[in-house]
Amino acid sequence: MQRRSRGINVGLLMLLSQVVHVGINNIPPVTLATLALNIWFFLNPLKPLYYSCISVEKCYQQKDWQRLLLSPLHHADDWHLYFNMVSMLWKGIKLERRLGTRWFAYLLTTFSLLTGVVYLVLQFTLAELMNQPDFRRNCAVGFSGVLFALKVLSNHYFPGGFVNVLGFLVPNRLACWAELVAIHFCTPGTSFAGHLAGILVGLMYTQGPLKKIMETCAGPSGYQNHYPDGRPRAYEDTHRNYDVYTAGLSEEEQLERALRASLRDREGLSRSEIPVTLFDMLFNSERIPDQDTSEIHC
Repeated sequence: MQRRSRGINVGLLMLLSQVVHVGINNIPPVTLATLALNIWFFLNPLKPLYYSCISVEKCYQQKDWQRLLLSPLHHADDWHLYFNMVSMLWKGIKLERRLGTRWFAYLLTTFSLLTGVVYLVLQFTLAELMNQPDFRRNCAVGFSGVLFALKVLSNHYFPGGFVNVLGFLVPNRLACWAELVAIHFCTPGTSFAGHLAGILVGLMYTQGPLKKIMETCAGPSGYQNHYPDGRPRAYEDTHRNYDVYTAGLSEEEQLERALRASLRDREGLSRSEIPVTLFDMLFNSERIPDQDTSEIHC
């Protein structure tokens, strides 16, 4: 199974353009490293998608547990990478500043592994309850499960307000669920279980025991108390006025503005290579056929 090819990686070019717009010096280190790592694995995948995606059959039955590490870092195509990483850019800027660099790195590592585990549990449960063995073979790849978990955290630490989901104003606290349903129905090829796993992991952190468990495992090294005196460290306080880049906009509004800015940078590309609207780009992904009866989902 090979990654779908679109010729020029327009999504990758747009992502790099957006990073330049924000400014590398204005992106916190863990967020920047996450972007760089995902771009690196997109350009230099360790394995083809079929051998890096995650499924009950491959991980549990065939004991190929390395897929838990590989699947979040591989993407189906350049647009999949673009939207995941632009979303990571805005979430990372807010959350890494709020939580601190070390804790945010710890959080991303934990979420990356745990969303995969929860995904496997969900797929196994569905296969057993519905007597549908195909659920065991459904293979998922991409960082979007982690992003849904971060979305829950973002709504927790920055509550209030509304977001626009397909033309409907939805309270921020319900945005994850609305986006989960909207993406599933508008783009059937996406992984509903993978996105749901991310939401559940985020709730385990904000409403459940995960945060306490992580604090216990981290020990008294100060991971959680990232601002003991209530003020940012020198790193966060120097040349990092993030409000200049968010401008009080919601994440969805930031993403659309980023898209428009990137499209202006790429205006020399043919119209056939660039979707016309944000809606088209969000909801025109394709399902990738697998080598057998299973499928890879984004």
